[in-house]
Amino acid sequence: MRRSWPFWRTTLFFLGLGAIIAALAPPIDGQASIFFSWHMVQHMLLTVIAAPLLLLGAPVRPLLRGLPSVMRTGVIRPLARAHTVRVLVHVVRHPLVAAALYVGGLYAWHLPYLYDAAVRHSSVHALEHLCFFTGGAVMWLPVLETLPAPEWFGTGAKLGYIAVVRAVETVLGNIFFWGGSVFYAVYAHRQRLWGISPLEDQGIAGAVLMIEGSVVTLVALAWLFLRMAGEGELRQRLLERGLDARTVKRAVRYGRAKELGGPR
Repeated sequence: MRRSWPFWRTTLFFLGLGAIIAALAPPIDGQASIFFSWHMVQHMLLTVIAAPLLLLGAPVRPLLRGLPSVMRTGVIRPLARAHTVRVLVHVVRHPLVAAALYVGGLYAWHLPYLYDAAVRHSSVHALEHLCFFTGGAVMWLPVLETLPAPEWFGTGAKLGYIAVVRAVETVLGNIFFWGGSVFYAVYAHRQRLWGISPLEDQGIAGAVLMIEGSVVTLVALAWLFLRMAGEGELRQRLLERGLDARTVKRAVRYGRAKELGGPR
C-alpha cells in the first residue's frame, strides 16, 4: 500500500479472527451441543467481541489491495457501483434498521423451534452462527462508523443506541435466568452433567448473556463518554474563535471520522 497501515488495526483484526476461532473450535464448540450456557458463550463471542474487533480492524482496503486487479476491476468495482447494492448498504447501515435486525435475529434464533433445529442440524447451526455474526456486525456498524452514519447519529445518539440494545439483551437474559422451566427440548431430558441440571444451565446462559454483554457495553459507553467530552471541548474552542454553529458542527464531525479512520 502507498501509506503504512496502522498496526493497531491489524492487531484488532487478528484478535477478531481469534474470537471467531475460539467460538467455533473445541472446546467451546463441543460443549455447546451439550450445554446451553456454552452455546450462549459462542453467540456472545461472535456478536459482541468478534464483530466489533473485525470492524475496527477495517480490513476492506488491504484485502482489496491483495486481490488480483482483474478481480477488483471486473467483479468488486461493478458490484460496489451497482444501484441495488448501494441502496441495500444505505438501508442496512441506518441505526434503526441495524438495531432491528440484530434484536430481531437475537430473539428469533432463541425461539424453541429454531433453537432446537440449530442444535440438531449442523447446517442450521452454521446458518445460526452466520446470522449472529452478521447481525452483530450490522449492529456495531453505525457506532464504529466503518461506513458513514446519518448526520443526526452523533456521539450522544450512539450512547442511547447502545443503552437501548443492551436493555433489550438484558430482557432476554432475565427470561433465561428466571425461567421456571427448561425452554428447549434438546436439553429438557438431559441428565445432570458436571453437577448442573438443564434448568441451572439455562440460568447460567442467561447470566452469560447479561454479564458478557454488559462488560463490552460498559467499555463502549466509557469510550463514547470520553469522546463526547472531547467533542465538547473542541466545540467550545471553535465557538470561542467566532466560527458559526454549522462550521463547528462539520468540524466536530470531521474530527470524529478522522479519529475512527473512516470516511470524512
